[in-house]
Amino acid sequence: MLRFLEESCVPMRRFACALAFTLSLPLVSEAGPLMDTVGQLETEVGGRIGVVLRHTGSDWTVEHRADERFPMASTFKALLCGAVLSRVDRGEENLGDLVTYKATELVSYSPVTENHVASGMSVGQLCEATVTMSDNSAANLLLKRVDGPEGLTRFLRGLGDRVTRLDRNEPAMNEARHGDPRDTTSPSAVLKTLDRLLFEDVLLPSSRAQLQQWMVDDKVADELIRKHLPKGWRIADKSGGGQNGSRGIISVIWPDAGAPYLASVYMMGSDASFRQRNAVIAEIGKAMIEEIKQR
Repeated sequence: MLRFLEESCVPMRRFACALAFTLSLPLVSEAGPLMDTVGQLETEVGGRIGVVLRHTGSDWTVEHRADERFPMASTFKALLCGAVLSRVDRGEENLGDLVTYKATELVSYSPVTENHVASGMSVGQLCEATVTMSDNSAANLLLKRVDGPEGLTRFLRGLGDRVTRLDRNEPAMNEARHGDPRDTTSPSAVLKTLDRLLFEDVLLPSSRAQLQQWMVDDKVADELIRKHLPKGWRIADKSGGGQNGSRGIISVIWPDAGAPYLASVYMMGSDASFRQRNAVIAEIGKAMIEEIKQR
């Protein structure tokens, strides 16, 4: 694009053309206290850490390894329920529809679905369990309704996301092998998709509000960014964790005033324990909040 613009500008207009191109780009920073914190933590725990913090009102962005691939783990579940809500908006699905299943369909970590084998659960209840409790069986049941991992990936491609991909169901998708592109995203790509789902017209207003509320009601991320959230601020998030030191979170942070911020943190390749990885993300979240306060 830059080469095309340069070649298409006559000499008298080259400066104006270059200025227009520059002004069209988001203001991106790879320095400052937040990035200092990320760099220090990356050195301490090993592996890679990818971070993006973006202001929705101005496209001001701070990022580190923003375009590198990281395992999604359960962060994909927010996108999955976005795909389900898209079907609802098109009249192909109803949140009240009953979904029945057998005990043999349950997989590891199914804290909600394991209690409703006899009665079944509605599509809306499955989405709530998927996002707020990260229930793996609920996610698998919903994946069936969007034509599986391939169907979810097609949905993401339709949103313009050429990076994020889901290839397997729970729990296999948490394998997180080094160099394996399956079931991965980038910190930047996933935030652009989350932005479209929550703040653009991909979903109807009622569905945007519902997805946001499920993420606000997340019950398994209290030890992450939420740990340092100031009084009067709000957050909607979805976390995930897998093998090979993988851990991640995607979120929207509302300060007490002004437009919200989109934030993502992904880790991969660290030998840190799960609790230590939580502490890393919490510390990055704290630095993000301080960065927001300084603006």
